[in-house]
Amino acid sequence: MNSIKIFGVRVDNVDLDEATSRVEEFLKDEGLKTIYTPNTEIIMTCKEDDKLKDIVNSGDLIIPDGIGLIHASNIKKRPLKERVTGFDLSIKILEIANEEGYSLYLLGGKEGVAKEAGENITRKYPNIKIVGYHHGYFKGSHIGYKDHQEELDIIHNINDMKPDIIFVGLGFPKQEIWIDENKDRLHSKVIIGNGGTMDIISGNAKRAPEFFQRLGLEWFYRLITEPSRIKRQLVLPKFMLQVLFSKDVIE
Repeated sequence: MNSIKIFGVRVDNVDLDEATSRVEEFLKDEGLKTIYTPNTEIIMTCKEDDKLKDIVNSGDLIIPDGIGLIHASNIKKRPLKERVTGFDLSIKILEIANEEGYSLYLLGGKEGVAKEAGENITRKYPNIKIVGYHHGYFKGSHIGYKDHQEELDIIHNINDMKPDIIFVGLGFPKQEIWIDENKDRLHSKVIIGNGGTMDIISGNAKRAPEFFQRLGLEWFYRLITEPSRIKRQLVLPKFMLQVLFSKDVIE
């Protein structure tokens, strides 16, 4: 698969249709395939943390979920085709699951969020089998409690239910760490770390209006609706400055 590396982090050069086709292939293949969704904040964190970088780079599909990645690739003349968000790909995965009758397990969010997301998915995509869900507040690998009984119970439950697809919404880097630590003992086909996707599907959060999405300004919408995010949002200008004034940004 054609890909580039931004500050050492692999990003696959796919558009949404190509990413969707890859997922369709994964679901027909043997073994569990991992999907990660780096944005500028994730790239900048991985730049300083080799362990997290290795985790993200190990993904079977790594989509460019950040407008900053598109701008950086264009500036350095290694253009990515388009931004592919974790939310958009997750919706495509649901559409595939509905068409083919695949099953889904939801892990993450506050108490009740995964359940509400599952109920909304069932209403909109009646052919998807929601085989289980669990909130994100448990002791496990992602917070330094590898093989804690709570984690083992969740893994046992997932494998008992045999979902084809697992949505993991623990937020970066917890979801990536949890997936990496447990992927070899999960008997599913596709697992994606998709952050706040379940919050949006459940109705507990709203996505930016389409106007902001088209302009690549979802980060700005989140900033004006959640001013407390300003420290996180400052990563974008820092990232762009480093892109402009650093050598060997993109391989």
